[in-house]
Amino acid sequence: MGSSHSSRSLSLTPTHSTKHFYFSPSKLYPNQNQIRNLINFKSHPFLCSSSSSQVLPLKCSKAGEFDTQAKSLRTMADVHGIDRELLQEMVYDALVWSSLHGLVVGDKSVKRSGEVPGVGLSHSPIALLPGLFPGTHWNQACELSSIFNELVDRVSMDGKFLQESLSRTKKGDAFTSRLLDIHSKMLQIGKKEEIRLGLHRSDYMLDDKTKLLLQVELNTISCSFPGLSCLVSELHRALLGEYGKVLGLDYRNVPENYAANHFADVLAKAWIEYNDPSAVILFVVQAEERNMYDQHWLSVNLRKRHNVKTLRKTLAEIDREGVLRSDGKLIVDGQAIAVVYFRAGYTPRDYPSESEWRARLLMEQSSAVKCPSISYHLVGTKKIQQELARPNVLERFLDSEDDIAKIRKCFAGLWSLDDQDIVNKAIETPELFVMKPQREGGGNNIYGDDVREALLRLQKEGSEEDGAYILMQRIFPSVSPTIFVRDGICHKDHAVSELGIFGAYLRNKDKVIVNEQSGYLMRTKVSSSNEGGVAAGFAVLDSIYLT
Repeated sequence: MGSSHSSRSLSLTPTHSTKHFYFSPSKLYPNQNQIRNLINFKSHPFLCSSSSSQVLPLKCSKAGEFDTQAKSLRTMADVHGIDRELLQEMVYDALVWSSLHGLVVGDKSVKRSGEVPGVGLSHSPIALLPGLFPGTHWNQACELSSIFNELVDRVSMDGKFLQESLSRTKKGDAFTSRLLDIHSKMLQIGKKEEIRLGLHRSDYMLDDKTKLLLQVELNTISCSFPGLSCLVSELHRALLGEYGKVLGLDYRNVPENYAANHFADVLAKAWIEYNDPSAVILFVVQAEERNMYDQHWLSVNLRKRHNVKTLRKTLAEIDREGVLRSDGKLIVDGQAIAVVYFRAGYTPRDYPSESEWRARLLMEQSSAVKCPSISYHLVGTKKIQQELARPNVLERFLDSEDDIAKIRKCFAGLWSLDDQDIVNKAIETPELFVMKPQREGGGNNIYGDDVREALLRLQKEGSEEDGAYILMQRIFPSVSPTIFVRDGICHKDHAVSELGIFGAYLRNKDKVIVNEQSGYLMRTKVSSSNEGGVAAGFAVLDSIYLT
């Protein structure tokens, strides 16, 4: 959600005007009957403290006792009006469910939480209830998935287009330059990826003014949360299964989410296509990864559903332990590698030394299936997104006029900084634009008056750095009341959401084996926050309630 475009200026951090509650169970050692009741969503007494610091003991209450409120709460638009005691029950049940079902992340306050599994666990930051989303736009986003999957593959095969489109970016962005160097080396040696695997995520926002579903960005590397997003959908369906009648909501309006299973299934199919039963799937990970459990869900599914083993290594470890055999096979820590699945390598922070770059090149030179290959990675850059939005460019890669029209309909305005008229307009009205660098993850984009300052600075310096950025139309999504739960603290605020549609694509030579929509990710943040990203600390995990 690093490309979110909301327009307000509040903070996710609770303030004196934000209603928030701190939860702690009053019985630390429940008996077996109590545990059974917890699993079945029967809440237990706990203490709730508000910002006034008054501590009130709460009695155990059944959801049925709130029938009077059910008459007034009929849609998610009234979630801030939920009775206080009912709200506390729901939050308590949500925290229990998250703990029991693995909806967890590493606690950043615990030093080893990103290194050792099971150390310093915390529930994932979540929205207590799913967010409203129109069914027509949901269907549109799902339909686009297979088209974008095919588009990524076709663009990746046009090495000349990638190199030329990113030539100015290369001069202004050192990270993209290094990626292009690897890509260029693969072109020079005639390296062909016969088996091509993509696990993508296309992110959208619903523009409040035009009511159009607009694409924020297309991610082709390290698309996070296929594991945890499934659990959030399950959590919301379970909560509405228990409290739905009281809230006037139907759990069946929350779409089921099978992203973790789908991604694992497609990784396994790529492993089969590689045709080496002794080989394993390599997860390329960061040294400290507090989101490791999202990744472990894929590993567990690969082993449980397909009996495929996985190996987790950092780029530095791959450099130390990796060997490229004369037949092109990649060996890491003595294991033959069939598939390389990147959950790192998308940011300059992942390459602190030449060791990491050597590892990336080593893997790219190998015969292992890369997810993504260097060409797929480059297709996901902001500059390529902007180039594809130019007139007549999609026609270079897609044959169907209908598919082209569907993609163009979801494109927001995208411009190069070569367009002086647009640059001038952005300087005059910076609030209508977002300035994007070639970076993944939250916290990178430039908004508001900072857009004007950055553009004026680039004009004054007259350097090649402007090639590292694009300008994008700012999307103004609708704002909805939301209940956030982070670190066991519940608070109410107004929020905007971003829908990510997972897509999977697998091709062996001319045969397309998989091209499908593979689940979804909903991320929600306070309406004031420009940036997004759950791992970056800006957003929470959510699901959707179809309207």
